[in-house]
Amino acid sequence: MSGADGATAGTDLLAVLEADLRQAQLVKVNGRVVQVVGLVAESQGPDVRVGDLCHICFRNGSSALDAEVVGFREDRVLLMPLGNLQEVGPGCDVVSTNRPLEVPVGPALLGRVLDGLGQPIDDRGPVIAKDFYPLHAMPPHPLKRQMVDRPLSVGVRVIDGMLTLGMGQRIGIFAGSGVGKSTLLGMMARYTTADVNVISLVGERGREVREFIERDLGPEGAARSVLVVATSDQPPLIRLKAAMTATAIAEYFRDAGRNVLLMMDSVTRVARAQREIGLAIGEPPATRGYTPPCSSCCPGSWSAPERGSGGASRGSTPSWWRATT
Repeated sequence: MSGADGATAGTDLLAVLEADLRQAQLVKVNGRVVQVVGLVAESQGPDVRVGDLCHICFRNGSSALDAEVVGFREDRVLLMPLGNLQEVGPGCDVVSTNRPLEVPVGPALLGRVLDGLGQPIDDRGPVIAKDFYPLHAMPPHPLKRQMVDRPLSVGVRVIDGMLTLGMGQRIGIFAGSGVGKSTLLGMMARYTTADVNVISLVGERGREVREFIERDLGPEGAARSVLVVATSDQPPLIRLKAAMTATAIAEYFRDAGRNVLLMMDSVTRVARAQREIGLAIGEPPATRGYTPPCSSCCPGSWSAPERGSGGASRGSTPSWWRATT
């Protein structure tokens, strides 16, 4: 190993150790599960805030289930799991991490396939993170946004010629199922002049994910893309977080001065995941069964369209949002 290679390896190891130290839990504050109903676990304590990450420890002590605080009811904490509640029962310890969910970011994300929480699922080893970005962030200040005054080529002639996309612009694709929306996104990811593609696949069937990566995206598009995948069999919170994770990753590359094309397939399934969460915690259904937060989901609690457009005097993040009608 040369001196330069050794220095690079040492720097990567130091970055991993620093990330572990930032997330180290020096004090553990515990609560207890008192009830599990549907998708929600209720606990007595600990002292947490909405959005905090907690660990629900199984009784055998062998492992734990991550869960997010989504609300409170009658002095109880409402926890939405990031996995299966099958092993959870009354009396299980609930340990607060005193921090919200964050996503690891860095140049090493390029070419990788991640789950809804930003963890790799492509069997290519762990991602060396240079930093952590919060899933919830404020959009750029309106007076500090770049104006949409530069075109972005996506390599599709009819779009470039008739419906030209600008740097920092937001575009929606509305169509029924099976008419080629995902194929169009794959074409744009392959041929766009943007520096980086961040693609979020939310609520897709498992076989469709591999088809998109190998057939629609291809090796050329995948090499400069980051894919965030949450299939239809994942819990609703994971599907919702996949949209936030993709937005946070796009923000990282934007802050690094790169032009990022953020694509989401599809926003409809993100809203459905928000509806499932809302109904589980007792929010009243409104139009078409959607709970009130769904109407502000875009751009509301995670503000993805507002966060994913018009870079703050650095890079830019034009975005395509696919909706199934």
